[in-house]
Amino acid sequence: MAGKKNWEALDVQHLRVLYTLLSERNVSRAARRLNLSQPAVSIALKRLREIFGDPLLVRSRNGMTPTDIGASLYQPVKSALSQLENIVAHNSAFDPAQTTRTFNVATPDYLSPELLRDFMVNVRREAPQAQLVLHPLGHRNDYDIGLENGELDLVVGNWIEPPGHLRMAPLLDDGIVCMMRADHPMAKDSLSLDDYLALDHLAPTPYSVGRRGVIDTFLKNQRLERNVVARVPYFQLAPYLVAGSDMVFTSSRLFGEHYAHLLPLKLVPVPIQFPRMHYYLLWHDRTHHSGDCRWLREQLVQAVQTRFSRGS
Repeated sequence: MAGKKNWEALDVQHLRVLYTLLSERNVSRAARRLNLSQPAVSIALKRLREIFGDPLLVRSRNGMTPTDIGASLYQPVKSALSQLENIVAHNSAFDPAQTTRTFNVATPDYLSPELLRDFMVNVRREAPQAQLVLHPLGHRNDYDIGLENGELDLVVGNWIEPPGHLRMAPLLDDGIVCMMRADHPMAKDSLSLDDYLALDHLAPTPYSVGRRGVIDTFLKNQRLERNVVARVPYFQLAPYLVAGSDMVFTSSRLFGEHYAHLLPLKLVPVPIQFPRMHYYLLWHDRTHHSGDCRWLREQLVQAVQTRFSRGS
């Protein structure tokens, strides 16, 4: 391991490079995450190897594999960077008007478009030089790792069982409605259970084979089954498909109300007591004390409070 003199040569940038390399196990991907050139990361890795007297990472079929010493450094380096972030957060006030930071937020595509618009307006008004990037949530997006390694700053979720190891705060609750074209033969103020189940349903494509969506999971637990005739991978496509067919789509009320203002659609109460959809914010301990990420969370909460105070 590194001696005292070598340790004195270790700086924060070295720690960031080491942590990213141990996370990515690939010099090119690490360079992209760090916004550095590949040669700069290679030079830093060479210096790190000199400091620790160990290769730290060695070539393998799938990129690079940490040595025993490299693997043992992952958690200590991660903790050190987290503590440094906390020190900076406690000793410097975040000024949104001056920041040029890029904020990365992952949301489900069925979250209210008006809410996302209000959120963006808040961010743009208070931090005109910042950039806000929205990312999709799906089976190819590992939001947990994204929050841990800094690729994501915030996640909006509505899973029945949120991850216990992440920080969480409630955002909003929403009900469930049935969306159909305005002149649908069954577009009336109430549906019977048999009518609802027998309708031609459009449903979301499952994230993975054999995994049911929230609606079908609840129906299965109630020993009920609806007549699903088609599936769609993107929620935003559903209202347009429903508006031109006899299919119906079961969704959150806020999502349905948005499209009912744009298309000839009617929202009908569902004859089943579906549980309300609980949306919440998720973030990692590493950014819990960061002034910029705390400010970002406040902007989304404020957008929700403002929208519901004036009615949705």
